[in-house]
Amino acid sequence: MLWIRWLVLLLYWGATCGEQQPEERGSVPAEVRADSRRQRSPPPVEPLDFGFVPAAVYDTHAYYEPGAVGLLFHIVHAFLYVVQPHSFPKDLIVKVIQQNMGGIKIEEWRKPENVVLLLQSLYYEAGFLICVAIGVVFLVLTPIIGMCFCVCRCCENCGGEMHQRQRKNVDCQRGFYTASLIATSIFIILGVLIAYAANHNVSTQIKSTRRFINTNMRDLRTFANNTPAQIEYLTAQYTTAKNKVLSELDNIGPLLGGRIHSQLEKEVVPSLDTALRMAGAMRETKEALENVSSSLEVLQDGTVKLKASLSDERSSLSNTLSDPACTNGAVSHTCNSIRSTLSQLVVNADFSRLPDVSNALANVNTVLRTDLSNIVQKGYSSFNDTPRLVKEQTKNIISALPRVKTMLDKIGTEINNFAKMFPVEASLANFTIFLNNGQKNIESYYPQVDQIDFYRWIGCVAVLCMVVLVLAFNILGLLCGTCGYDKQATPTTRGCLSNTGGNLLMAGVGFSFIFAWMLMAMVTALFVVGGNVEKLVCEPLANRQLFSIIDTPFLVHPAKKNFLPGMLFQNPNIDLTIGSMYRECHENNGLYHALQLETMFNINSFLNRTVYNKDLAKVLEGVQVDLQDISLLEQAGRDNLINFANSGVGQIDFDAYLAEVIKGVTVVDLLSFSADLEAQTDNLPRGALENALKGHASSIRQIHREQVVPMEQAMKYVKARSTLSQSIRQLQRMSSDLPVKVTNILSAIDASEYLITHNASHVVKQETKGYVESLVGYFKQYTEWVRNSLTAEVAQCKPISNIVDSMEIVACSFIIDSVNTFWFGLGGCCILLIPSIIFSVKLAKYYRRMDTEDVFEDSPYPDTLTRFPRASAPPSYSDW
Repeated sequence: MLWIRWLVLLLYWGATCGEQQPEERGSVPAEVRADSRRQRSPPPVEPLDFGFVPAAVYDTHAYYEPGAVGLLFHIVHAFLYVVQPHSFPKDLIVKVIQQNMGGIKIEEWRKPENVVLLLQSLYYEAGFLICVAIGVVFLVLTPIIGMCFCVCRCCENCGGEMHQRQRKNVDCQRGFYTASLIATSIFIILGVLIAYAANHNVSTQIKSTRRFINTNMRDLRTFANNTPAQIEYLTAQYTTAKNKVLSELDNIGPLLGGRIHSQLEKEVVPSLDTALRMAGAMRETKEALENVSSSLEVLQDGTVKLKASLSDERSSLSNTLSDPACTNGAVSHTCNSIRSTLSQLVVNADFSRLPDVSNALANVNTVLRTDLSNIVQKGYSSFNDTPRLVKEQTKNIISALPRVKTMLDKIGTEINNFAKMFPVEASLANFTIFLNNGQKNIESYYPQVDQIDFYRWIGCVAVLCMVVLVLAFNILGLLCGTCGYDKQATPTTRGCLSNTGGNLLMAGVGFSFIFAWMLMAMVTALFVVGGNVEKLVCEPLANRQLFSIIDTPFLVHPAKKNFLPGMLFQNPNIDLTIGSMYRECHENNGLYHALQLETMFNINSFLNRTVYNKDLAKVLEGVQVDLQDISLLEQAGRDNLINFANSGVGQIDFDAYLAEVIKGVTVVDLLSFSADLEAQTDNLPRGALENALKGHASSIRQIHREQVVPMEQAMKYVKARSTLSQSIRQLQRMSSDLPVKVTNILSAIDASEYLITHNASHVVKQETKGYVESLVGYFKQYTEWVRNSLTAEVAQCKPISNIVDSMEIVACSFIIDSVNTFWFGLGGCCILLIPSIIFSVKLAKYYRRMDTEDVFEDSPYPDTLTRFPRASAPPSYSDW
């Protein structure tokens, strides 16, 4: 384990990433926290690209697919579950280990707690004990029964008498025994094939074990060879953070000035924006006043002409109605009615009464002689010149760059020296040599392993040959007996072939008694070992419950909490378990994280001296920036705003303008008036009066057509009315609370200038601190990247979990599953030998040649056909 300890010492410097300095977290000034509501959150630190840690590619794929033989494995697992259905007894095993850690003593078992543990163990093993008891009974009784059976047959009992009774169902019994023996033999053959397949699978998979050994050794060498390069890459990437910090310091003017500008702009820029918008409002006010003046002139001109025409027509019509003809009693009523409507022939919208806006327009023109937009732009330029002012006033920082570079180079040197403090490369080189020598030593045992496996294979085949020998006698006996059987022959006259078949069956019975107990002894032994290993080792190892036993606190020693850290680091109090380490390695995380090395070393002093260096902040403590030269709005701009507020735009009678705009051109519709006039004229007698009134109606229609319709429809007048309405509304909107708006603008600009003049030092100090924190943030990115890399990318310990998985595959899937399948098949053969013995003994009676047979004689009573059998010896032939 020396190489692991060297690797631990190498990687522990990476814990610099996992701890934060308390003083870093608690170093925020009180005034900054109090003013945090007024500050914009600092811009995020630019992420650095450290590239990718050189990755190790491992070759081992710890996975095993048994193929067709896997079905047999599942059958055996199901049988073992029936025998042992209980869950894994973790608590029982832990108690047994803790009770007997000091050694097993006979007198200790008499204690009540040990008796309870013993009873619990027996209860857990009840299924195995029952099966073992059955096997022992079989093992003991089989040779005894075989011996008694032989003695009994020698005394011509137990079927040993060479005489066969003649019964009517002889053929049925012989067929039943034949079919039963064939079926039994077939099942025995299946058992032999299952056992042989398991035996052959062991030899095949032992050869595959070499592949696991080679790939695991190759992965360990890859792990040892790549780890130094990965650590060197981590230390080399410090240069990325260092160069970024130097670049930031080299551009401190634009960067720090930009931060100060960003902090102040939320107060300064809105005030300048309102002033700039007011400059645009001045120009819009001028345009609106010009539109009002021109539109009013157009509308007034048209209104004057229409007013003169309506006045002339009204006078002329009044003169006509003064004609003596209108004094006639019948006509006077109509004339009076017409005379009463003459007052409606007047203009409704009289634009000539609206006040002039020339004075306000002249004042606005005077205001616009000063270019407020240009003055505001100067304020923008002055404020945006903050980075240049900062750059000019931070030249002392630029001159200190060589000293800062030396300081950062020293940090890098300390990191490299710390990484080289331990002879990692030499240790890993020795570890590689150890792996190569270990692999050579393992490979040197391959011939011996092959030889041992060959002997094992021969032994298992020899065991199976015992069963095959019995099967051979059964099959040959069946073939000879069936082929040589003659229904016409009597038991004493059966042929040689039939007799040979019966003798072969009895030979199979004899060998069954000879071999059965030996086979059962082997089956019982393999069942006890293989079944318990499967239930107590392989299954809990597959679901990782076995790790929970090993990781039980204080299992090994009452004073040592955890086993693994006590073995590796001589510190059993570290919360490190085999299960957690296996999980981390199985996920291909780094050995640093898997071994929880961050809990072993306190490296705050190293952090204070290296990555989180306070000297860099001291270099920037002397930064002094004076922003009093910034002027946001000149006095001319202030006077311009005040003059605009006093220009008289707000004193315009907007309601009078809007009231006239919405009125019609005339009070009455001239077409309706002329139609009514004609209708009343038709009631008059024909004459000069009628013709004169009709002429007036025609004149009114002509005025409507030539003057009113153009004023209502012609683009010149329509546009003038629309422009007048829009301009008046625009002026009304812009002039609303104009002095208050101007006062607010000037107050906002004064507040911004006060902020720049009096609070700039605080802002500079605040942003300088944020700038320093951003520089330190690049180092924090580096340390965080190192921590993440150590956790997931450096010294990835997948080979360790692969070794555990490979050992599980070799021990359980290759060997234990095959051994269990072997005894399962062989045990089935042993059990089936019992019915095979019975059926063979019964069937041999029908094939062997008997010494005597039953003969039938006639009854002494003449009236009966009944015959009585008696024993008779077979006839003697010279050729027998």
